Amino acid sequence: MNTQTAVNPQNRTRWLTLFGTIVTQFALGSVYTWSLFNSPLSHKLDAPVSQVAFSFGLLSLGLALASSVAGKLQERFGVRNVTIGAGLLLAVGFFLTAHASNLYMLWFSAGLLVGLADGAGYLLTLSNCVKWFPERKGLISACAIGAYGLGSLGFKFICSYLLSINSLETTFIIWGGLAMMLIIAGALLMKDAPVQQVSNAKHAAGVRDFSLAESMRQPQYWMLALMFLTACMSGLYVIGVAKDIGEGLVHLSTQTAANAVTIIAIANLSGRLVLGVLSDKIARIRVITLAQVVSLLGMSILLFSSMNETTFFIAIACVAFSFGGTITVYPSLVSDFFGLNNLTKNYGVIYLGFGIGSVMGSLIASLFGGFTLTFSLIMTLLVISLVISTTIRQPNQPARLKAAYKHSKA
Repeated sequence: MNTQTAVNPQNRTRWLTLFGTIVTQFALGSVYTWSLFNSPLSHKLDAPVSQVAFSFGLLSLGLALASSVAGKLQERFGVRNVTIGAGLLLAVGFFLTAHASNLYMLWFSAGLLVGLADGAGYLLTLSNCVKWFPERKGLISACAIGAYGLGSLGFKFICSYLLSINSLETTFIIWGGLAMMLIIAGALLMKDAPVQQVSNAKHAAGVRDFSLAESMRQPQYWMLALMFLTACMSGLYVIGVAKDIGEGLVHLSTQTAANAVTIIAIANLSGRLVLGVLSDKIARIRVITLAQVVSLLGMSILLFSSMNETTFFIAIACVAFSFGGTITVYPSLVSDFFGLNNLTKNYGVIYLGFGIGSVMGSLIASLFGGFTLTFSLIMTLLVISLVISTTIRQPNQPARLKAAYKHSKA
């Protein structure tokens, strides 16, 4: 009875933390509705859409930068306080965006401030939640990151409705206030995960927690970072220009090409759920290998086939499925290699690849012209990543000890 009494409160706490994380991730995912505002802001500021859209590139970069320091913030202030701070900063960012009178103010508010707020909350709450469920890391990542993806879909309808009945400025203020309330409500349900104890079987197998400095001295860390950068570059670039690919390469009508947005949303969410759950059933590095093969299939169609409407949608679905699955599995994969207790820090630096990848594809395309060269570079990186994923081994685990560890798990 005493053991049950001691266990139940902690079990209740972790489920409340999961629910709070899902609510928070849903609100944080709302930033991916940004494309709805490019045209209205372009008209308001009398600026080209491309320059207005640059805000989202800055947002992605700010998100990645904040994610990389989220672990240090958690150590000092705790997950609840940092998440509440992220919600407040997000509201401030949207309030200033509503009153932006020029591009520089827009880039600062909608780009830098909103990106930093989103990044501070995103990786921190995700990693903390995964630590609460060490036996279901893949499923929990799928739930949290799936909620982040659903947030972009849900707020697409919310923001579209708000724009239809309010001014642009009022819409931004309401959006920021609503997102802030959801984030704070979710944060109040969260608690910092306890330090994970390494089991005897894992200790015998050489599994331990690496500090960030120790992780960065391992070649496996940079192999994982390159694989993650490649997945983000391929996914974010193709998702960002899918409509243009449909019109320019496949010669689809604007309306038909716009259906790519729906296909991408469905495939992205499917990848998060399917590969996230699968990663609890088989080795996570093999799930990443599978995602790379699917992405290579999509890129091969884009590069080497004479596309029609069907093959175009299959190609972008493959890339979106792989991207969604990869960013879901990666937190747990990093914890497999370098331990759970320092996950936020260790994954945070790797997550910089999200910000770098978000601008690399577009930058290469603008410098060297067209889709073909960018697709070729992405495919080359995918092949290199596939070789890495099939040969990489966990650090400091001799083969005989790894075999003993696998036997103990069985």
